[in-house]
Amino acid sequence: MPPKNRPRPPSRRAAPRRRRDAGKSTTDRYFIYGLHPALMALANPDRRIDRVVATPNGLARLRDAGAQIPASVEQVQPGALDRLLGGDAVHQGVALEVAPLEFGDIETLADSRLLVCLDQISDPHNVGAILRSAAALGADGVVSTTRHAAPESGVLAKSASGALDVIPPVVVPNLARALTDLGNAGFVRIGLDEAADATIDDAMVGERIVLVLGAEGKGLRRLTRDTCDRLARLPTRAPIASLNVSNAAALALYVARRHLDREIGRS
Repeated sequence: MPPKNRPRPPSRRAAPRRRRDAGKSTTDRYFIYGLHPALMALANPDRRIDRVVATPNGLARLRDAGAQIPASVEQVQPGALDRLLGGDAVHQGVALEVAPLEFGDIETLADSRLLVCLDQISDPHNVGAILRSAAALGADGVVSTTRHAAPESGVLAKSASGALDVIPPVVVPNLARALTDLGNAGFVRIGLDEAADATIDDAMVGERIVLVLGAEGKGLRRLTRDTCDRLARLPTRAPIASLNVSNAAALALYVARRHLDREIGRS
């Protein structure tokens, strides 16, 4: 079923200002596929779209949703999209060939209240899901590293369900240095660690929060851990004592959002 409402343009609060000299992803052009990711990409004025390929049904869904569709759209049959994207891609009759977004830098986040930092999380499904949770729960930005991180891709964009065009990642060469800068700007840096003594609720203090998450298995690197103000765990129970990093991010974001909303209510 097509969405009932027109897609909102990307939030100017959530999408950090990007500079021409901030650098670009090393990934070449790729396809964003699926109805909602395509709608968000089409609504993003910062997104360069070189090609729109859609089935008649997919094109009708885009139009019903109020998307601005270029006149040069290519209409194809579903099998052609399957061959273009691969049989595993759930494309819903829509694909956009796009250039990678330009990255913001850490200075663009100076006025933020809630951020997420990813310490070498390279699985595009996890990164996409974290972006989706960050957008849904009101985070202002997601910071990742230049190396050992998931590049922009169709899989990441699909997993993010449009959030890639709402909260484009800020990419930094050195996460510890970026966390130091954020600490100097007044953020409380909370690292998720399943071995921590404090629970995530107990760790929440302050009016500006950075949640720091490490890759599954490895967790936070030592230097990243040492740069955090607090370490916190989710209060899980045996026999399943840990969560997928994207699920952990969603729960931590909910707790942080609730805390910050209370802080705003007190001020």
